Amino acid sequence: MTTLYIVLALVVVLVLWAILAFNRLVTLKNRAKEAWADIDVQLKRRYDLIPNLIETVKGYAAHEKTVFEDVTNARTKAMSATAPADKAQAENMLSGTLKSLFAVAENYPDLKANQNFLELQGELTDTEDKIQAARRFYNGTVMALNTAEQTFPTNLIAGSFGFGPMDLFQLGAADEAAREPVKVQF
Repeated sequence: MTTLYIVLALVVVLVLWAILAFNRLVTLKNRAKEAWADIDVQLKRRYDLIPNLIETVKGYAAHEKTVFEDVTNARTKAMSATAPADKAQAENMLSGTLKSLFAVAENYPDLKANQNFLELQGELTDTEDKIQAARRFYNGTVMALNTAEQTFPTNLIAGSFGFGPMDLFQLGAADEAAREPVKVQF
């Protein structure tokens, strides 16, 4: 009879552990989704600032049509990307085109003194900082989830219930120029 109680206790402990492990994985997965939503919010804010910035610069540098088209195209691609790897690549391209836009702006002293441009510049700087913070939070959460899914014995639960690794949101290794911050100070 005691053997039956011991086996029953072990089964109960294993079932409780499986429930706790599953709930932990669900919590981590939902936290990663929330972190991705935070990145999306900040990127949308960035996307909303870009047309205003272009219009402000256009008034001073109307002949720089190619730069404006490049920024607009990069913004469109970044807005349509969904997967973290695709989004990161599109964001790298957008950052590069924004650098070109600010390089053009440096050639116009009146533009650098324009109050609207200065406000947009400040908002963009703030947004870039928030994007970095959101990216760090997302990557930390995804790392915790991926680690939990890959460590024994939780990997048994993760594999049984179809949990899979999530991608980190990082800069592309091929785009070293994108590793430099967008310069928005004059």
